[in-house]
Amino acid sequence: MQSGYLQEKRQPPNRKIVYNSQCPFCSVQCKMQLIERKHGQETSYDVVGIENPTSKGRLCVKGLNAHQHAFHPDRLTQPLAKVNGKWLPISWDEALKQIAENVQAIQQEDGHDAMAVYGSASITNEEAYLLGKFARVALKTRHIDYNGRLCMSAAASAATTAFGIDRGLTNSLEDVLFAECLMLVGTNLAECQPTLMPYIEQAKKNGAFLIVVDPRETATAQLADLHIKLKPGTDAALANGLLKCILEGGYEDAAFIQKRVEGFAEVKAHIAKLKLENIAEQTGVSGDVITKAAETFAKARTGMIFTARGVEQQTNGSMAVRNFLNVLIATGKLGKHSCGFAAVTGQSNGQGAREHGQKADQLPGYRSIENEEHRAHIAAIWGISPEQLPRKGVSAFEMMKKADKGEITGMFLMCSNPVVSHPQADFVKNALKKLKFLVAVDLFVSETAQLADLILPSTSYLEDEGTMTNVEGRVTLREASMPPYGEARHDWQIICNIAAVLGKGTDFSYSCAEDIFTELRMASKGGIADYYGITYERLRKEKGIFWPCPSLEHPGTPLLFTDCFYRPNKKALMTVVPNDAPVPKEKPSRDYPLYLTTGRVLAHYLTGVQTRNSASLMARNFESFVEMHPETAKKHGIADRTLIKLTTKQGSMIVRCHFTETIREDTVFVPFHWSGKQNVNRIITGNLDPDCRMPAFKVSAVRAEPLVVHEQMEGVLGT
Repeated sequence: MQSGYLQEKRQPPNRKIVYNSQCPFCSVQCKMQLIERKHGQETSYDVVGIENPTSKGRLCVKGLNAHQHAFHPDRLTQPLAKVNGKWLPISWDEALKQIAENVQAIQQEDGHDAMAVYGSASITNEEAYLLGKFARVALKTRHIDYNGRLCMSAAASAATTAFGIDRGLTNSLEDVLFAECLMLVGTNLAECQPTLMPYIEQAKKNGAFLIVVDPRETATAQLADLHIKLKPGTDAALANGLLKCILEGGYEDAAFIQKRVEGFAEVKAHIAKLKLENIAEQTGVSGDVITKAAETFAKARTGMIFTARGVEQQTNGSMAVRNFLNVLIATGKLGKHSCGFAAVTGQSNGQGAREHGQKADQLPGYRSIENEEHRAHIAAIWGISPEQLPRKGVSAFEMMKKADKGEITGMFLMCSNPVVSHPQADFVKNALKKLKFLVAVDLFVSETAQLADLILPSTSYLEDEGTMTNVEGRVTLREASMPPYGEARHDWQIICNIAAVLGKGTDFSYSCAEDIFTELRMASKGGIADYYGITYERLRKEKGIFWPCPSLEHPGTPLLFTDCFYRPNKKALMTVVPNDAPVPKEKPSRDYPLYLTTGRVLAHYLTGVQTRNSASLMARNFESFVEMHPETAKKHGIADRTLIKLTTKQGSMIVRCHFTETIREDTVFVPFHWSGKQNVNRIITGNLDPDCRMPAFKVSAVRAEPLVVHEQMEGVLGT
């Protein structure tokens, strides 16, 4: 493919070159073309969507401007080493030599587990698979986890427990069009996955009743037939209220429950003890509204429940999702068209990246690292004995705690920015500073890469070919024909290069991404996430294939659970869920009278490393802000568009206030795409969900107050 590019380059001026790829941002993975036009010495770019089964050729503002960061002058073009506090360019050979010397020294002195690997949900399936293999075979460490822990772990844990399988959608997006009722819980598709909104809009035109559960009246909630504006952190209690109305009204699907469900009796007995008026008081939602939502969803012949970060990023996020799955199971809305669960994946490969070995407790194919049969299968593929495979490690945030304690002394960080993305971000920054050696792989010198001893330049979505798995569970092939930028290398090449200097080159001798995928297919064979029947050739012809796909003749599986669930007894499991979390959530008090919740805005993505390097996107939102109800602001003496101080038990930040009547009066909202003093994650609690180790980003108690003049100046200068 590169030779074709060079041939085009030799053509006369005023020619155009077309590159096919996929958007690097959200989990829809919209297909696109970048069209490069040469006009003499001038170069211009156009971006157009490509027809595909998921986004139908649509693109959002982020996808239309993604190329701006790929061509940004600050993009890394060669390895950088920190010498006396300054970055100096070095050769790849010298960079690899430094890595080998430091890794070997750390592991000789502190043990194999002293080296940690921190991965990403934005890399390809091949690279996610290879990173897990690299940690366990080349480094022989148990310490690997990834940034997807911060966004998908609650839904993954809940679905695995209830169904025995975790896939973004249990059916296809086409089913959304004909569902009679849709319930969106803690998901703002309009800003986070905007190219999916036409599915919701068309469903409404077809007669669907839309219920949106969110403390804010988001762009998504504005389309709702019923907006449930609950108190932050009370989602599990709300689901119990829905269940109570469903069961007391006799709206459950008794035949489905008797044949295909276990745990119903226990849940029914638990629900009978609860009082709807208590749930109404706890959630801030009237009993009439809860009843209407429950009856509407239960009476509909078909329906789907969507969940995302709003419900998941809590200390009981996993259990809250399980309770909404209880609603789905009780009403029998699984295993048939236009019925199912949709865990709306956030990052571009949030689904695939969690299936093949980046998680602390997981092996490829969604196998468990503690299961002896699973260990034996993967060990055979990797040419080692099961005893040589490390056991499970700890979650992403817990790795930071181990770094702080000196138990982890070296880290290989790939395409992630934990200094901005983690709760208690200042603590994370200080923990990483304690490492003896930190290597970062990235497109830019991110806030975390600034702390590294060595930065390695990676290729972008236009340059790095590989498969990804989208929000539906559809495996797609990202074509990428643009030559690497400067001396940048693909993530999989960097992994192989490092493995080679560590003496493991024969275990990582791949010539292209397709070679890795061939091994991944074998590794996943027979697992829950079975990719064995998927090939690059099939992906090009079929435009994507749903897993599981166990053979080359298998068409893929768009609709799950038609006959059975994936648990040992083939039944779905209902679980008793308390109204309150086992790990207490912060609640408003005299000193911290408001709820603080966080989220995204349309123009930015995650920690903003890419979108803040796009001029068009940065122009839309160049600074962070806090949304606050005017009545709330009046109580606290705050004026619109002024800088204010937000303070939690973890610290404080300075941010500009935006008045809006679309948010609860007891709640404020801050997006998390900015760094430094505008990084809201600096002041977020470090409490974790005990089931999935998800940080509680969505519920903190906060105080808001105006700044005096000298504080305003200090904030402006320090931002």
